[in-house]
Amino acid sequence: MKQVLQSLKNGEVWLEDVPQPLIRSNHVLIRTSRSIVSAGTEKMLIDFGKANLLNKARQQPDKVREVVDKIKTDGLLPTIEAVQGKLDQAIPLGYCNVGTVIGVGEGVTQFAVGDRVVSNGPHAEVVCVPQNLCAHVPDNVSDESAAFTVLGAIALQGIRLLNTTLGETVAVIGLGLIGLISVQLLRASGCRVIGIDFPGRRLELARQFGAEVIELGRDDVDPVATAIGMTDGVGVDAVVIAAATKSNDPVHQAAQMCRKRGRIVLVGVVGLQLQRADFYEKELTFQVSCSYGPGRYDPQYEQKGNDYPLPFVRWTAQRNFDALLSIMSSGQIDLDPLLSHRFQIDSAMEAYATLEAGGSLGILLRYRNDASVAGEIGTAETRPHVVYLPQAKAAEQTHRLSVGFIGAGGYANKVLLPAFSKASASCTAIASLGGVSAARAAKKFGSSMATTDLREILENPRIDAVVIATRHDSHASLVETALTQGKYVFVEKPLVTTSEQLARLEDLFRREPHLGSRLMVGFNRRFSPLISRCKEQLRTLQEPKIVLMTINAGAIPREHWSQDDQAGGGRIIGEACHFIDLATYLVGSPVTGMQVTSMAGLPVTDRRDDKVSFTLQYADGSLCTIVYAANGHKSFPKERVEIFAGNRVLQIDNFRSLRGYGWPRRINSSLWRQDKGNNACVAQFVESARNRQPCPIPLEELMEVSKVTLDVASRARS
Repeated sequence: MKQVLQSLKNGEVWLEDVPQPLIRSNHVLIRTSRSIVSAGTEKMLIDFGKANLLNKARQQPDKVREVVDKIKTDGLLPTIEAVQGKLDQAIPLGYCNVGTVIGVGEGVTQFAVGDRVVSNGPHAEVVCVPQNLCAHVPDNVSDESAAFTVLGAIALQGIRLLNTTLGETVAVIGLGLIGLISVQLLRASGCRVIGIDFPGRRLELARQFGAEVIELGRDDVDPVATAIGMTDGVGVDAVVIAAATKSNDPVHQAAQMCRKRGRIVLVGVVGLQLQRADFYEKELTFQVSCSYGPGRYDPQYEQKGNDYPLPFVRWTAQRNFDALLSIMSSGQIDLDPLLSHRFQIDSAMEAYATLEAGGSLGILLRYRNDASVAGEIGTAETRPHVVYLPQAKAAEQTHRLSVGFIGAGGYANKVLLPAFSKASASCTAIASLGGVSAARAAKKFGSSMATTDLREILENPRIDAVVIATRHDSHASLVETALTQGKYVFVEKPLVTTSEQLARLEDLFRREPHLGSRLMVGFNRRFSPLISRCKEQLRTLQEPKIVLMTINAGAIPREHWSQDDQAGGGRIIGEACHFIDLATYLVGSPVTGMQVTSMAGLPVTDRRDDKVSFTLQYADGSLCTIVYAANGHKSFPKERVEIFAGNRVLQIDNFRSLRGYGWPRRINSSLWRQDKGNNACVAQFVESARNRQPCPIPLEELMEVSKVTLDVASRARS
């Protein structure tokens, strides 16, 4: 299928062939009929992409500070690679979509196949959207009008925050699509409206919709004085700022034209260097509106389908969609005049050239409507969930190991795919949930297939090994399926997130012991060159050790999927397992006991498993204490390992330097760049799979680390 993508590196926009997304729980699969190009948001993204690195840095000073801290801790080259990796991403454009439902996921109760709906889906022939970000289109509302729903919901949410009443005077600064929809909604609610923008068609449309207008850019017109004069010296009751500019003038002018105790809501993007006097003297209220309404960006609402109870949250994002569509159906607003251009999806590049040229309003994309777009999964005639890249097939024949990737996120693209390429493995197929990342990675790394259907990898006889780099909760089931299909399996940590998953794998290995030798977990740190040197030194000391690991993990928002007990398992399971494995490797003895202490006195909202200290006891008498802290500073090294044994000490600082104390020979190594062992880890797996030999980490150790990790996480939470 076709989808519009944009590069963050250079701002380029193009139409890409990507595999059709698969339906998932609490989501709706929609065949697109129309979509609207958002002149404000999408133009801003393109302008950001086209800016040079210096201008990008100026626009995001907080990111610059993060880069500087990363250089201090990780080194220059890894930081450059990380920045380039971020900028190399292709992002889907668009969020105003209308189409027909062609599939519903588990848990969807509001929609059925054949329903005509709006959604915040991107510019793509088929989109998969959370059910709470969709709404039914009334029969008398056309697809072209319905395509404005999401933009209209942004305007509506801003007006709700203003809490306007009948007869109030409201100024709308910025008369783009959202501004002009705001004018109509305010007029429909009985407000007097003053539209403010530069001369042109937008001002004329605002006047047509019933607004009084103020022309900007004229020497004889002071917008503030004019607005105050139009209200008999009182000032406007409220202001909607729907402009898109870096200037601070819109907020300053809005404050000056308001009456005392007036309200200002920002729905656009403007400079926010506020002047205290503007707000202090009048006791003004200023608020930034968040997208379409309550629920937006809340994973519980969007991804899990949990609605907010109507008696307590009257207007959610979805209910705002419904309200807009109801207003359209009643004829209270007219959206046809807002359409300035129409293009077929195949001519999307012309649409964006029009957008960049300026002067446009609503740019509509139309989509083809044939059966191949929504063909049945896996049929020989259509196979919409697969995109083939035949130019890569010749490269496959030069390698002995054929690899299929499940998951094409940041870590897979930045670390795993390059590592497998260096190990001379052939990436035959790449799968991802939405399809975009798989298509981009397939082109970049020479794969012959991009897909959203995992069966294309798991059941493909041409694929020898499967790499699993998906969300944590899917690892165990994918491992089981891939192993039983006869594949070698490299799974990014963790192996499991629950004791039930671990028990299921243990049962599998009891029934089919040979499968265990084909399994590898991406515990890369034990393959770091500095750890390898430590291991060599420790072999000369046949006595218990004390290992201290300090992990400056950094804070992750509570709503991030990795913090979710079901999706990510929490940070001990998701990341601290690395260090449990490393400690077990360095000590070389089974774990016999543990003590776990979580930080006390934290508020309920901050009680997570990322501020923990735990000590592992080993059969040979060794001890390992791991301090996992999410409350440190990024400028401090992220990972430090110290080993005490035989009156000697080894210290690794962030996998860049190693120092020894008390050893007969001087130990002082520094690497040009941080090396956490990723390439060596992958290379040893590839060699094992090629030769049909057991994977480098014994199954017993993988299972023990999983058991210990689950136990530590359970105790930390309790």
